[in-house]
Amino acid sequence: MREAAFVRQNKDKWTSFERALQNNVRTPPDELSALYLEVTDDLSYAQTFYPQSNTLIYLNTLASKAHQRIYKTKRESPNRIITFFTHEFPREFYSYQKQLLLAFIIFMVFAAAGSFSAATDGSFVRAVMGDAYVNMTLENIENQDPMAVYKQMGEMDMFLGITINNIRVALMAFVFGIFYGAGTVFIIMQNAVMLGSFQYFFYDQGILWESVRTIWIHGAIEISVIIVAACAGLVVGKGLLFPGTYTRLTSFVRGIKAGLKIVISTVPFFIVAGFLEGFVTRRTGMPDWLAITIISLSFGIILFYYVYYPIYLNHQNSNDQKSNNIPEAA
Repeated sequence: MREAAFVRQNKDKWTSFERALQNNVRTPPDELSALYLEVTDDLSYAQTFYPQSNTLIYLNTLASKAHQRIYKTKRESPNRIITFFTHEFPREFYSYQKQLLLAFIIFMVFAAAGSFSAATDGSFVRAVMGDAYVNMTLENIENQDPMAVYKQMGEMDMFLGITINNIRVALMAFVFGIFYGAGTVFIIMQNAVMLGSFQYFFYDQGILWESVRTIWIHGAIEISVIIVAACAGLVVGKGLLFPGTYTRLTSFVRGIKAGLKIVISTVPFFIVAGFLEGFVTRRTGMPDWLAITIISLSFGIILFYYVYYPIYLNHQNSNDQKSNNIPEAA
């Protein structure tokens, strides 16, 4: 890449960082650290491809100022975990909304494919879910308790088992991103096809609503954060496929760090989903309004935290910078 193109592509980022270093701009140390890592990556790139250039001198000066500012003022807050979930992660996750949307679209396409396959091939559900599970469910339907599967294990055992399994699936969706994102798509496909065929099976048995009002009590959060974990894998894959101005290795490392943060953000939600499945879903006799309320709140919380809140924080940060009337950097 020509030096002029490199400067044009990153100028706005460098200018924003230089503004953040000004004394009249209060920027959280963690945010400064994230920007500092990006600038030092650009500095390494410039050292390799534009030695003895004005760009290299500028970036070296900027990185030196940032280093002094960050490591002189940064303090680890005792509420570090809280600030990660309430500010640091949501602000950073704004950059990965496209990957989240892509993961959602891929999931919905494969879920529809699973439902269509189940509708056109009578043996498909058994191939996906297994004969034992299908036969057990049919027996439960005959016994007038189609959702009895959620009552077979002890509450705590189910809670722990489901939570651990869901976190394992999330980690797989993330780690398999190293196969240029294809491994993550495979994990999405497995879970989406299973869900689509599973829901069609209940529709075919005439108990679709009974399954929806029961399964989605925990499934609203569980499925949603599996999609979020798949977003983490796609972030890793994007880092490998489209390194931009960075070396492929640098871009890959950045993708791994970003993806890991995304996966960490899903852990509390998986715990909640496991709790709901272990302790609440089994209450199949609860009134419809209560089940609908739980499902609606679950979807609302997920949409707020992973979609609305990152956008809100990003816009708030932009408005704060504009209100300071900071002059353009030289």
